[in-house]
Amino acid sequence: MKVIKFKALTIGSLLAVTFLMGQLHAQSLPTDPIGGKPPAGSKSSVADLDYQVKYQRAFEAVLWSMPAVAIYSFTHATKGVGGAENTILAYSKPAEANLETLTANNVTPYITALTDLSKGPVVLEIPAETDKASLYGQIVDHWQLSIADVGPSGVDEGKGGKILLTPPGYEKEIPSGYLEVKSPSYRVYFAFRSIKSETATTADAYSYAKTLKMYYLNDPKETQFIDPADMRFSSLPSYDERWFEDVHAIFSLENVKEQDKVMMGMLASLGIEKGKPYNPDEKTRKAMRQAVTDAYHYMQERILHSADTSRTWWEGKHWGNGMFADKNSGFSFIYENLIDIDTRAERYFIGTYYPQKVGPQPATQYLFALADEDGKELEAGKTYSFTMPANAPIKQFWSLIIYDVETWAFIYTPEKLPGLSSAIDGETMQKNKDGSTTLYFGPKAPKGQKSNWIPTGGRKPLPVLRVYGGTEKFWDKSWTMPDVKLVK
Repeated sequence: MKVIKFKALTIGSLLAVTFLMGQLHAQSLPTDPIGGKPPAGSKSSVADLDYQVKYQRAFEAVLWSMPAVAIYSFTHATKGVGGAENTILAYSKPAEANLETLTANNVTPYITALTDLSKGPVVLEIPAETDKASLYGQIVDHWQLSIADVGPSGVDEGKGGKILLTPPGYEKEIPSGYLEVKSPSYRVYFAFRSIKSETATTADAYSYAKTLKMYYLNDPKETQFIDPADMRFSSLPSYDERWFEDVHAIFSLENVKEQDKVMMGMLASLGIEKGKPYNPDEKTRKAMRQAVTDAYHYMQERILHSADTSRTWWEGKHWGNGMFADKNSGFSFIYENLIDIDTRAERYFIGTYYPQKVGPQPATQYLFALADEDGKELEAGKTYSFTMPANAPIKQFWSLIIYDVETWAFIYTPEKLPGLSSAIDGETMQKNKDGSTTLYFGPKAPKGQKSNWIPTGGRKPLPVLRVYGGTEKFWDKSWTMPDVKLVK
């Protein structure tokens, strides 16, 4: 009996255990895979995701293309004054506000030109340095990277000569007597300055500039010169949907680097593709318009309120380094594992034509006054002062130019005076008793200070100080310069 009872209990227990295990197994079966969808209850942040994607891709495309669009804008401006490929624009006098370009200077007259190497190699004849003048400047590709510096420190070493600009993939023999500069792009641009000697005049520098020559190797026509000094040269980028018309025009001709193919894929979704017509629909245009507007404001915020404390020139002051380069002292912002698109965009948002490299003590240094002595942003309609101390550690000269912070270009005023410099205006500017010089900028000249006043037309000012030939005390920062002060 005990054996039978024991067996019955054993069988009953086994059945119970089997049933319980079945229940537990049923309860442990998963109902969903791990991952594969957003958290429960989450929803799309926008009703029209197609528009949102167009906007996001357009926004990133603006930052990515900043250097290329900024330099391509010179194509529009050159055509606007009657020029074309190989036309040399030689200014007969320093620039005024009608030179609508990024952070230009009003001290030395400019020389600019552009060409299209898809039509063949181009000869650029550089004059040798003389006792009257010499050249200084850069030849850049469509990404605005310098392919050659020109002048005493450039490829010609100040001796002049025939530079032959050759297009991508060019393998023909180079004729004797030419210095080849291989271009990675078809469109090439240059900006030079004709630097006069101490005994020369601006007219001498202009005559020297007109000894340049530029022509296609297979069609050596006489070089056409235009003096745009009194013309409107509109080279500022268009911060609306026209930005993307320029992107289409650029990359309909230029080859694409491997590093940029992902972006080109994004651009294709916006209707920008090599070999195809550009005709985006209204929704895409709307997204583009908003994206480029937001990118503009993003750039302004990053520059005017930079989180990069290394750009502060003097600790405790509000002067920023306006010549910031990449970590390799160049201007590509391309590193082993990444391209710093945001900082690259900042660099080309506020200027054009940078050298291949910037040394520890470049010939010219740019300092931006990003706030007054109290750390407050400069305001439109107010008057400010800046004092350059006596015996500043500067071998050559300094200048102060006031730009419109909204455009980073000169301000149109009846006085046609974007800035003052110790080189040109040193004899007419009043000096203080201690030998320092106080300049004023604002809507109206303070009483008795017209010779030391830069008009702002009531615009929000962006003061930029240029130091030409800073000495060791300037570079080691043992000498400091006062901040801009609010007058009223």
